Amino acid sequence: EPFVADEYIERLAWRTPGGGSRGGEAFDPKRLLEEFVNHIQELQVMDERIQRKVEKLEQQCQKEAKEFAKKVQELQKSNQVAFQHFQELDEHISYVATKVCHLGDQLEGVNTPRQRAVEAQKLMKYFNEFLDGELKSDVFTNSEKIKEAADIIQKLHLIAQELPFDRFSEVKSKIASKYHDLECQLIQEFTSAQRRGEISRMREVAAVLLHFKGYSHCVDVYIKQCQEGAFLRNDVFEDAAILCQRVNKQVGEVFSNPETVLAKLIQNIFEVKLQSYVKDQLEEHRKSDAEQYLKNLYDLYTRTTNLSSKLMEFNLGTDKQTFLSKLIKSIFISYLENYIEVEIGYLKTRSAMILQRYYDSKNHQKRSIGTGGIQDLKERIRQRTNLPLGPSIDTHGETFLSQEVVVNLLQETKQAFERCHRLSDPSDLPKNAFRIFSMLVEFLCTEHIDYALETGLAGIPSSDSKNANLYFLDVVHQANTIFHLFDKQFNDHLMPLISSSPKLSECLQKKKDIIEQMEVKLDMGIDRTLNCMIGQMKHILAAEQKKTDFKPEDENNVLIQYTNACVKVCGYVRKQVEKIRNSMDGKNVDTVLMELGVRFHRLIYEHLQQYSYSCMGGMLAICDVAEYRKCAKDFKIALVLQLFDTLHALCNLLVVAPDNLKQVCSGEQLANLDKNILHSFVQLRVDYRSARLARHFS
Repeated sequence: EPFVADEYIERLAWRTPGGGSRGGEAFDPKRLLEEFVNHIQELQVMDERIQRKVEKLEQQCQKEAKEFAKKVQELQKSNQVAFQHFQELDEHISYVATKVCHLGDQLEGVNTPRQRAVEAQKLMKYFNEFLDGELKSDVFTNSEKIKEAADIIQKLHLIAQELPFDRFSEVKSKIASKYHDLECQLIQEFTSAQRRGEISRMREVAAVLLHFKGYSHCVDVYIKQCQEGAFLRNDVFEDAAILCQRVNKQVGEVFSNPETVLAKLIQNIFEVKLQSYVKDQLEEHRKSDAEQYLKNLYDLYTRTTNLSSKLMEFNLGTDKQTFLSKLIKSIFISYLENYIEVEIGYLKTRSAMILQRYYDSKNHQKRSIGTGGIQDLKERIRQRTNLPLGPSIDTHGETFLSQEVVVNLLQETKQAFERCHRLSDPSDLPKNAFRIFSMLVEFLCTEHIDYALETGLAGIPSSDSKNANLYFLDVVHQANTIFHLFDKQFNDHLMPLISSSPKLSECLQKKKDIIEQMEVKLDMGIDRTLNCMIGQMKHILAAEQKKTDFKPEDENNVLIQYTNACVKVCGYVRKQVEKIRNSMDGKNVDTVLMELGVRFHRLIYEHLQQYSYSCMGGMLAICDVAEYRKCAKDFKIALVLQLFDTLHALCNLLVVAPDNLKQVCSGEQLANLDKNILHSFVQLRVDYRSARLARHFS
């Protein structure tokens, strides 16, 4: 620990008797001084002793440093000598190595011709045996030396190719026969080794056969045996993937060119197994069942491309993508060439059947729309002008729209889009998708929705019909729902197929045209339906409203709050408002309700102007209008409510005292109205002819 002088003195004083107040002992300064002096002397003696020891150690250290420096100098001299010896040795070794290399080159120059000569001598010896017609050498008779025999016969076969046929035809034939026999033996040996699972033996035989013409046959045998027992399940695609996975691990251990062998195996699987399987599956339904044919084609093509994706993991050479694409194309090209024609034909037949089955279930025979006949002309004139050109068609409340039919048509088209995406050539995809879309427009929009709109329009009664049933709003509601589904399929399934092609603008324009065409008919039908509603209100008012309602015989005995006509009209209007809200969505609800509200106001306004009003009758008219205004609140349209507020203010002119007429007319709600309108209401009062009232209003 660090030396602290104060603590050291404290401990020394504490240990000295009389140096502190320990145990009640008295403090003795002399004794403490004596102890300090003695201790200082001891410290001085200790310091001298340590100093002498330090000096001795320093002298010894200096001596050893001199000896170490001397030793280091000697070692440096020895190292320099050793380094010089090493350089001399290195130069000597380089010299010897140069001599050895030179000697080796000379020996090789002598030995190589000698080896060639020996090899040529052996080949001549074996050639002579073939020439004599008797093979005596052990290499040809011993089956265990088939590898050496193969090497010899392969060389002899090459030599025989150079010999003239007329002089050496017999020996060339013998060599060729032996070449063929050995080749067959090697292939048989390879086959046996493969069956036994001896990978090392297969590798040896394959290496020998590599220089023979029958090497490709060896590969074919390997590929054939690999497939034995590999396709036993129903799923040929899964079997093929498992087989290729297994062979991929083995082929590199057997052949020197594994990627070529594996590629050949895959080609064999595609061209034999898969092509046969695809043909069996498709030809069965090609002419008899278009639906099953298209489903099978889509499924088989998808599974084949999925298998191709799995095979992309393996090493198949430089351009495996193109290689696999060509194999897929070779299987399906005959089916894909006319795919879209089959698709369109099936879609047309299937869609027509779905629609016909629906109309048959309704016992409905489709009418011919827009044929240009007299009946059609009359019908169109009646629709646009409400002229009584003949009775309207009674649809018995049937809209002739079915969500089930729509879902079926959209489902068929969705599947067609999916097949089109998978089976069409990329360059033909937008064009094919447009053709499918055109089929959807024809059968869903034209044959189903448009027909229902036309039928609905024909079923709308004239505005003067009594107790007419209005079903066109149901048609609007269902058509709106259906078109949302149509629009969703357009965005979800068609747009991805055409988004980057010129067909996009064509599809959008076609969609826009069909929307505008439907909107025109919907607007026409809604307008005529509103006319019918107003017509029904007119019938109610005509039947229920009496002249005595507003000019009672007994002014003092009126017990009703509002007239019976008002009650029935308001009940009818509330039902129609609710029906409109349920049939439409978005801004269309407000637009139609505003139109109905304006027409409703105009009807009540004109209706009130048909009667004369006594004082109590005017009060009853105000009560009726107040009830109409309460009904108008259900519209939740500011303009409609404002119109009825103004009408309510006008009705006050029927009961206000003559002296207050000018004040009421200048009020906030009536100040901006034309004076003729105000005058027309004042004229409805039974007391209008009195000189006093006329004077006050003029």
